[in-house]
Amino acid sequence: MKISTKGRYGLRVMIDLATYGESRHIPLREISQRQNITIKYLEQIMTPLLKGGYVNSFRGNNGGYQLKRPATEITVGEIIRTMEGSLAPVACLEGEENVCPNKHKCQTLPVWEKLDALIEDYLNNIILQDLVQDRRDVHETCPLTNGRRC
Repeated sequence: MKISTKGRYGLRVMIDLATYGESRHIPLREISQRQNITIKYLEQIMTPLLKGGYVNSFRGNNGGYQLKRPATEITVGEIIRTMEGSLAPVACLEGEENVCPNKHKCQTLPVWEKLDALIEDYLNNIILQDLVQDRRDVHETCPLTNGRRC
């Protein structure tokens, strides 16, 4: 399993919206500047986030994007699955049911099932708000630089 640029950027966009968009709609150009992602690529990233029900889009002078649900209710696992599809480490675990004809005699299947469960559990237990708070903690003032940002 390898998370693509689209998945990584999708998560960054969601963190950006959670950080800056609580009280207003955030235009793509602002996200583009902060995240160093082209507007054209951001448009591609926003499509699955809109369809997935994670963001709202607003048109007009004060238009932009805003989270549809609070950052405390959105998991990293949801975002990554929306952007990437299945996170299963092997193809036989991608669907609802393992339809592999060798599943009953496969000696490696328990390894992949456990890895799949670990990945799902890990990503589903990180909420977007955790990442927003981590970002704020990093940007707090630093005692080593006389109160300036580290």
